[in-house]
Amino acid sequence: MKSVYGNLKCFLEFSVGAILFFVAFLFMSVSEVYSCTSVIVSAKASADGRPILWKHRDTGAEYNHIIYSDSCGYPFIGLENSNKDGDIWIGTNTMGFSIMNTASFNLKDDDVEVMDHEGKLIRRALEVCKSMDDFEHFLDTLTRPMRVEANFGVIDAYGGAAYFETNNSVYYKKDVNDISVAPDGYLIYTNFSFEGRKDEGYGYVRYESAKKLFSQIKSDGITPEEIFLNVSSSFYHSLFDADLMDDSHSPNVLTQGWTVEQDYISRKESTASIVIQGIKPGEDPSNTIMWTELGYPPLSIALPLWVKLGDNLPQMVRYDETFKTAPLCFYSNELMKNVYPIRKGNGQKYIHWEKLISPDGNGYIQKIRPVWKSVYDKFSDYVTKYSDEVCLSEDNRKEELDNLYDEVQKMVYKFYEDLLEKQKN
Repeated sequence: MKSVYGNLKCFLEFSVGAILFFVAFLFMSVSEVYSCTSVIVSAKASADGRPILWKHRDTGAEYNHIIYSDSCGYPFIGLENSNKDGDIWIGTNTMGFSIMNTASFNLKDDDVEVMDHEGKLIRRALEVCKSMDDFEHFLDTLTRPMRVEANFGVIDAYGGAAYFETNNSVYYKKDVNDISVAPDGYLIYTNFSFEGRKDEGYGYVRYESAKKLFSQIKSDGITPEEIFLNVSSSFYHSLFDADLMDDSHSPNVLTQGWTVEQDYISRKESTASIVIQGIKPGEDPSNTIMWTELGYPPLSIALPLWVKLGDNLPQMVRYDETFKTAPLCFYSNELMKNVYPIRKGNGQKYIHWEKLISPDGNGYIQKIRPVWKSVYDKFSDYVTKYSDEVCLSEDNRKEELDNLYDEVQKMVYKFYEDLLEKQKN
């Protein structure tokens, strides 16, 4: 157990660090830094009775990676920018407490200037919170102003699932288990708050797109796989009621293989998609899974992570000095650069769609989907096998998981390296 001094040291570092990192935020575009799409799915709306927390991250920070931390309070794994500023943007701890955020742009009601402490708040919450109730108490006792304007999403090992629309002084809890709040058993958030100023904020088109997409998959129960493939990597646009994946709306047919990228869930600034799959009440919190895609989500691979892996997280998601980020993030972003090849003017808003989906079947998405599915199925089989308590010993489970990571990483490395090499020729 950490000493009282150790916990006090953590708190002081949290407070002082918040001030030190503020200067960096001044030079970042708000519209690029904080624009995400998310969902919390209650146990009753998921396919297997386990709650789900999803964040599709859009940010001006091009690279991010996964860290394990046990330096203060509860050990956790979380998503950190590859400049290693210490902020965490989604994560889960040993107690099964999981948290993420989307920025809100219609909830701030004061003139406080020093803001953008969401990543610091998330990190500290992972260190000290065991449950959703703990998080409420955490918010109640934080010094005001809290220096945040965000929708924080939380699930825990006791069935708790809620969003907290939070500004500098107050928060509004939206309980996903409350049928009057979430009649379908899930809530979607982008970059506005329902308690905020009407029609202000961002992400209204993405919100409507996500509503349509989730409505199409909810009947059989929502799974992480469906979120990744049918929502996070979707190119459906609710305003046009058009999906670029459909031949009738394909840019390959209509606009010579190019299209404008505006208000899609996946976009150039998308740098991670993470689905945290919680547990049923009474199960071991250490079985909480953080399914992780790093880099540009349509061209990434989902790997499952557990806090109990500790410092033995797979190499593909950890910071690598050679790449200055996680290899998975680097590779998927390198492919993404070919999808957005125009560097001058407003070129970054134009997708070379033919690179993603091509008439000859050699588009990046067409090539990566079979690999994605193979990896996901291998790990899903592993998870299903060990959901039964009478299965093999923990040592055998660990050995099998280590071997599976090794097998998958070799396959994924080769896939990306071969694909990138072909692009040079």
